[in-house]
Amino acid sequence: MSEVAVSKDPEGSPRPLEDLVVLTGVNKHFGALHVLQDIDLTIGRGEVVVVIGPSGSGKSTLCRTINRLETIDAGTITIDGKPLPAEGRELARLRSDVGMVFQSFNLFAHKTVLENVMLGQIKVRGTAKAEAETKARALLERVGVAAQADKYPAQLSGGQQQRVAIARALAMDPKVMLFDEPTSALDPEMINEVLEVMQQLAREGMTMVVVTHEMGFARSAADRVVFMADGRIVEQATPEDFFSNPRSDRAKDFLSKILHH
Repeated sequence: MSEVAVSKDPEGSPRPLEDLVVLTGVNKHFGALHVLQDIDLTIGRGEVVVVIGPSGSGKSTLCRTINRLETIDAGTITIDGKPLPAEGRELARLRSDVGMVFQSFNLFAHKTVLENVMLGQIKVRGTAKAEAETKARALLERVGVAAQADKYPAQLSGGQQQRVAIARALAMDPKVMLFDEPTSALDPEMINEVLEVMQQLAREGMTMVVVTHEMGFARSAADRVVFMADGRIVEQATPEDFFSNPRSDRAKDFLSKILHH
């Protein structure tokens, strides 16, 4: 049931996207729990895929297998045509191609905001310090926290910290960005400032896989919604089709619970 990823060119006619992330027959167990069951998913370059579903459906695990934060028991995952390396330097290089933004911001508390965004560029990419700083400042500007560059993470709000975390991931020029419930730890008034940055990235053509409970974001920014339940992909469709006409009972049940509160 995999559907060819398409994006619209300026005239509005769809054109096939080049495959960037391909999961084939992916299975994952945590002990007796079969958390990912025969997952087949292809994400095209420049596509925004939003993964939704009830708690415990395997969404975050799926997201974390794409940069091998979780290992898989069976199946294959390729990024830009290359299989996921098992460990070592190759894995570090791959991870720098796959930006990851978590629920918790994972910033280094003892480094300034600017240093947090410079660090990976210098350590992993081997970028010269002055160049890394220029790029870091430009990215902090882009996510709207340039004025906080010399502060430490603890001096920032949660929304600001999450935007710094996005800038830090972008600093590596990733081929794909993974967002694992990036707003679920934030106070309600800070959610929009993070979603706005993500909306902007989507408009700029960043390939994104987003696990989220924010249905407004799924509706407005996704090219495709992937609905998971019980470790499986139950259905996938455009946001318009999914929200107005879900095909499976599981999706109908899920949407009735979250959309009518």
